[in-house]
Amino acid sequence: MSQTVAVIKGDGIGPEIMDATLQVLDALECGLDYEFIDAGLVALEKHGTLIPQASLDAIEKHGIALKGPLTTPIGKGFSSINVQLRRHFDLYANVRPAISFPGTRSRYDDIDMITVRENTEGAYLSDGQEMLDDGNTGISVIKVTRKGSERIVRYAFELAKQNGRKKVTAVHKANIIKTSSGLFLDVAREVASEYPEIEFQEMIVDNACMQLVMNPHQFDVVVTTNLFGDILSDLCAGLVGGLGLAPGANIGEKAAIFEAVHGSAPDIAGKKIANPCALLLAAAQMLDHLGMTAKGDAIRQGIRAVLENRRDMVTPDMGGTGTTDTFAQALVEHLKG
Repeated sequence: MSQTVAVIKGDGIGPEIMDATLQVLDALECGLDYEFIDAGLVALEKHGTLIPQASLDAIEKHGIALKGPLTTPIGKGFSSINVQLRRHFDLYANVRPAISFPGTRSRYDDIDMITVRENTEGAYLSDGQEMLDDGNTGISVIKVTRKGSERIVRYAFELAKQNGRKKVTAVHKANIIKTSSGLFLDVAREVASEYPEIEFQEMIVDNACMQLVMNPHQFDVVVTTNLFGDILSDLCAGLVGGLGLAPGANIGEKAAIFEAVHGSAPDIAGKKIANPCALLLAAAQMLDHLGMTAKGDAIRQGIRAVLENRRDMVTPDMGGTGTTDTFAQALVEHLKG
C-alpha cells in the first residue's frame, strides 16, 4: 500500500530544494504519493493565513509531512509557523542528527551524534509572557512537566537502543534553575535507570557547549529541554559544516513533520545555487520513520558519494561549481548506477 505525504514546498529556495528532493525520492521508487499543500507566504497571499485549515487537515489525514523552509513575517503579529505546527500536532520530539560529510567546510571529521529536543513546552511557551505596564520589565515563564520530560527522555533512550548507540547525555541547568530544569534532570535519572545497557551522562548546559566545541566525539545522543535544544542543535550543525547539512524531524504520537531547519534564503531564491542536502537528509529521516531504512541510508550514502566524487555537481556553498539541479542529478545517477 502506498503512503501519501503532505508536501509543503515552502518559501524562498523551498520550491527548488523540494523539487530536487522529490526527484531523488522518485528515483528510489519509495511508493510515495504526494499531496501538495500551502503554508507560509504563499498561503498568506492565497488564503489570508499562514497555515490554512485544509493544510492542517491534510497533515492530520496522512500523518506525514515533508516541509521546505517557511517565512514568518516579522513584526506583524504573526507567531512562528513551525511552533504552531508543533503545538497543533503535539510534535514533542525534535530530532536533529549532526553527521560529518566529506568535502564540507567543517573543523571536525567523523562526527555522528543526535540532539533530541523537547519541542512543546519549556521556555518557548507563550503562556505566562507579560510586559509590565511601565514597559521596563518583561516576564516569561518556563514550564516543564513530568509528562513532557519523561516522554522526551524515553524517546531519546529508545532511539539510542534501536540504533545501537551507547550513550545518552541529559543537558540541564539544575544547579541554578532548580525547579523546571531540576525536574527534567530528576526524571532523566529515573528513566535512565530503566536502560542499564546504555551509558547515562548528565551535563550542565554551559559545560556542554564548551565540551561540544573542544571534544564533540564524546557525545552520542543528547537529550534536553526546548531552549537548550534549540541552541545546542545549531551548535552541532556548526560542527559539521552548517545548517545546509542539518535536517530535523518533529515527531508526535499521530503525526510527524520532516524539514530542512535552515531559513528560506530569499536572497538566493531562483538562482539554483541552494544546497538541497538538509531537505534530502530530512527525507532520509522520513524514510527511516516509515520503515524504509535501507532507502534512507541510500540517500545518506549517495550524498557522501557525490560530495566525494562529483565536485563539479556540488553547490557553491560546499566548494563546488554546480547547481541545485546538478546535485540532484548526480545523486539520482548514483542511486540508479
